[in-house]
Amino acid sequence: MTSNLEDQLLALQQDGVAAIAAVNTLEGLEELRINYLGKKGQLGELLRNMGKLSAEERPKIGAIANTVKEALQNSLDQQRAALESAKIQAQLEAETLDVTMPGIYHPQGRVHPLNGIIDQALDIFVGLGYTVAQGSEMETDYYNFEALNTPPDHPARDMQDTFYLPDGNLLRTHTSSVQIRYMEKEEPPIRIVAPGRVYRRDDVDATHSAVFHQIELLAVDEGLTFTDLKGTVKVFLQAMFGDLPIRFRASYFPFTEPSAEVDLQWNGRWLEVMGCGMVDPNVLKSVGYDPEIYSGFAAGFGVERFAMVLHQIDDIRRLYNSDLRFLRQF
Repeated sequence: MTSNLEDQLLALQQDGVAAIAAVNTLEGLEELRINYLGKKGQLGELLRNMGKLSAEERPKIGAIANTVKEALQNSLDQQRAALESAKIQAQLEAETLDVTMPGIYHPQGRVHPLNGIIDQALDIFVGLGYTVAQGSEMETDYYNFEALNTPPDHPARDMQDTFYLPDGNLLRTHTSSVQIRYMEKEEPPIRIVAPGRVYRRDDVDATHSAVFHQIELLAVDEGLTFTDLKGTVKVFLQAMFGDLPIRFRASYFPFTEPSAEVDLQWNGRWLEVMGCGMVDPNVLKSVGYDPEIYSGFAAGFGVERFAMVLHQIDDIRRLYNSDLRFLRQF
């Protein structure tokens, strides 16, 4: 009985080592491990016969069984290491990047001319110490008009034909409402620039749109004068357009006093580019600022107008049509 069991164990070792050496996948190797060394594997089946051995025979067969088990386990470990190494090598070869091959071309997007003007203007004002402020495009009548010194019966409301909403709110006609909300929350001194989309009931043509973009700036502090306003506007326009002649013309806005239009000499003719003025004392009072202590100035311009001038665009509608033939020029 002992000799027969010993022969079976040695044969199992020989067959197992050969089978393990021949397997070429990790999955197949795991199947062999279970077949030979698993709970119901061949080695376990043979060792169940040890109960029939005498007390003197069991140590000898036990030692042989341990040798067989160790040999099979070593073969499994060596083959597993070899297969894993081969797998990694194959993966490295498959994923090797040939840096001499031409790359795959992915066309880059371009900055839209409107976004380009906004980015350029904000960079200038941030460089001058201004903070970017933004607000909701849907506003109340108070923030869009009343707080800006434009009560319900004020004739200046005719200057801005407004989109009113069923709930009594409206689509803002300028970004000046952002200035009011900011001043309500912050104490002077303040310097902000407010970019955003605005809405007015207007017939769409080559130079007008019902939806367009504005950038407005506001500064409030002790002792600000119209000279500070002129200097700020001049620095901004020269940074945008170059060192060109600039003039200020008296004008009217309900929320500034005095008010002015700003013209730039462009291609030999005067071109209106901005509106500005000193903040009306009534506006300062509406946000709780004492106009006897603080003064301020504000200015604003249409982004589309700047884009059309700087890029020589003949029709404002080209800015909204998403025509790639047009956009690829920028």
